[in-house]
Amino acid sequence: MVKHAVLSSGTKLWRSLACAKSELRLDLTLACGQSFRWKETAEGHWTGVMGGRVWTLTQTDDTLWYYLYTKQNNQSGGDVSLQDNNKRADRRSKDDQRKDEEEPQAVSSQQDSEMEAEVMLRDYFQLHVKLGDLYREWGEADPHFKKIADIFTGVRILRQDPTECLFSFICTSNNHISRIQGMVERLCQALGTPLGQLDQTAYYDFPTLSSLADCSVEACLRDLGFGYRARFLQQSAKQILDSHGLQWLEGLRRVSYLEARDALRTLPGVGTKVADCVCLMCLDKPDAVPVDTHVWQIAQRDYKYAADKRQKSLTEKVHRDIGGFFRKLWGPYAGWAHSVLFCADLKKFQSLKEKACFNQLETEEEEEKCSKTEIKREFDGRGLNMMSENQKKAKMCVKEENTVR
Repeated sequence: MVKHAVLSSGTKLWRSLACAKSELRLDLTLACGQSFRWKETAEGHWTGVMGGRVWTLTQTDDTLWYYLYTKQNNQSGGDVSLQDNNKRADRRSKDDQRKDEEEPQAVSSQQDSEMEAEVMLRDYFQLHVKLGDLYREWGEADPHFKKIADIFTGVRILRQDPTECLFSFICTSNNHISRIQGMVERLCQALGTPLGQLDQTAYYDFPTLSSLADCSVEACLRDLGFGYRARFLQQSAKQILDSHGLQWLEGLRRVSYLEARDALRTLPGVGTKVADCVCLMCLDKPDAVPVDTHVWQIAQRDYKYAADKRQKSLTEKVHRDIGGFFRKLWGPYAGWAHSVLFCADLKKFQSLKEKACFNQLETEEEEEKCSKTEIKREFDGRGLNMMSENQKKAKMCVKEENTVR
């Protein structure tokens, strides 16, 4: 059985490029709700689909390592075993299947393949953007950001495929990250091209617009638990093909932010927040600031954003005002700064805040006593960890910070 690649097994088939963790942290960037295709398959190793290929990524302090599973490597035992999937093929149109057969499956040389892979990876993570410089600018303009930045470094905005990004975010309506991941995975299994299998986990490409627009899709997705979102997915794909064409979404990269946002909002199931997410995460609009109730709370709690206290729901005016507030504060890459704070407020990352508070308390205690204090972990008779006093204080510190004032 072909297994997921692990760097510790040897670097022979791995490739790398220089990239400090201050410029990119995989654990934050790939798990903060931008993309829903990446999973941690080993400690610090993330496997997912990007550009129609299966990748495993990991990193050391100054290097980004990547393993690209390709057909060419099958003989060396180092990649995905490609398999047929009749169930998926039945749901795809004949035109899509013929297109797959006609497309070349290999590049002209291994060197070309390696260059193409690096270009694709640099583009996906937008590594041309100097994140350290942006963090310094945001920190100088915003004391609250500066406090958060020391803990949540390396949060980048991905440059995703527009079709994948749009239809993934249509699934986010009234939803949470773990459930969205499951829905996107089922969508790919039902309508996407199979790419292979690793450790009994099958990988699929994201469905094409043509396969999403098929009249049978709504019923199929309702059976898979998509509810009302099934209709939005099918109708949006059909509207794009019927009214605009295959290249329309990618073409929105070349228009202004407001023009792109308004165009997206004409699609079924796409409101202001989803349109802003798509603008930011795949359409090259770094000033787009997606606003949901979570971001509204951050604005009120951490920035004393003044709004009508009687306001109970997010109106177009609230969206516009909060977005404008943050753009004025952070500048042309306001959407990137917003994502750092959004990431910092996710429950899954609260342990990082607790660790930072704990370390700060330890430092203060060391300075006060002029000696290094050793923290002992004790176990009671039931084998439960007993928190040190500083650990308790650290938890309280984070809890108080997250309380709306």
